[in-house]
Amino acid sequence: MADDVISGYAEALLGIAAAEGSSKEFESELSQVAQAVNSSDELRAALADQAMPAGRRQQIVEELLGGRASSLTTAAVSMVVGAGRGRYLTSIADRVIELAAAERGKVVAEVRSAVPLDPSQQLRLAEALKSSTGSDVEVKVIVDPSIMGGLVTQIGDQIIDGSVRSRLGQLREAF
Repeated sequence: MADDVISGYAEALLGIAAAEGSSKEFESELSQVAQAVNSSDELRAALADQAMPAGRRQQIVEELLGGRASSLTTAAVSMVVGAGRGRYLTSIADRVIELAAAERGKVVAEVRSAVPLDPSQQLRLAEALKSSTGSDVEVKVIVDPSIMGGLVTQIGDQIIDGSVRSRLGQLREAF
């Protein structure tokens, strides 16, 4: 059931963004919204709280995104939250990005990095991942200071952990 809801909303939102002619911007902003929601337990709980009136949840979205995101992104997130699907917001955002990449003939590589990656680094990483996977890759960077350094890359079910945190853990185990 949840997968059907997530896919249905993702397909609808992607269709609206395509009709508006701003799919790439929408994907980027939706990804940033998902990161913000994932990084705040309080925000995630508030947007998913069915006991809170829909109008109040939508007001939180307006306060969070007003002036920082396009009107399309703000309206889409507000609609999802107002419809009581706030608990699925990050999954819907991820599915939008996957579907959009698939339409472009690519797979999504979710890359966690301690610091932001500039466009040239993202391009080099996408090329390296393409050579190792054989698929065109679209890189989605998530800044995660907890990994300390290096990268953790996930493509589908495959995880490549080159983080400093995991290497320190391996050293600890070796001693």
